[in-house]
Amino acid sequence: MKTIARIRSDFPEKFGIPRQSGLADMLTATVVFEPAYRNPDALRGIEAFSHLWLLWNFSETEREKWSPTVRPPRLGGNTRVGVFATRSPFRPNPIGLSSVRLLRVQLHTPDGPQLSIGGADLMDGTPIYDIKPYLPFTDCHPDAVGGFADAVREKCLRVKLPDSLPAHFTEKTGEALCAILAQDPRPSYQDDPLRVYRFTYGGWNVAFRVANGEAIVTEILPHM
Repeated sequence: MKTIARIRSDFPEKFGIPRQSGLADMLTATVVFEPAYRNPDALRGIEAFSHLWLLWNFSETEREKWSPTVRPPRLGGNTRVGVFATRSPFRPNPIGLSSVRLLRVQLHTPDGPQLSIGGADLMDGTPIYDIKPYLPFTDCHPDAVGGFADAVREKCLRVKLPDSLPAHFTEKTGEALCAILAQDPRPSYQDDPLRVYRFTYGGWNVAFRVANGEAIVTEILPHM
């Protein structure tokens, strides 16, 4: 498998990234191609599609061994199900799949062709193996059943930002941060209302806790 591109996103670490693509649709990222694949002809016609499939590498979770069962965090972290019945990163082949919106195609930049995408769930620097167009007439299944994922579909948290926000903290960043926190980044087996969690997004270190169905942001500091 060859790495054809890498993602540039506002997530330098895993914690805080939405669990699935499209959950926070306003999040944007850029697909930057590796030098060997910076040929504009390879993207000819891609602008006609609204969505794309990205196949990528779980580069931060690669392991030599694998287990036939895993414990999905959304089932409390104690219930085991088959690895092929989940989207766990701990797989025989650490391959991820994301459906993203195509926002913009730039064929000529200093770093070659680039794709701006929306709704990605990828950490900055993630290797991408392939890009394919999303085809609504075959890829969309309105009557599909989501198994245990339907049964544990999380309710969105309310989000409370500090009354006073740092200078240069933009409204767009605030909206994206609210979308991230509304999906509750915590493992579902952790429910201590006093525990403070931290993650980095868009150049900011964010601290929050969750109590009574509300994600309360306690601190926002520039990422050093």
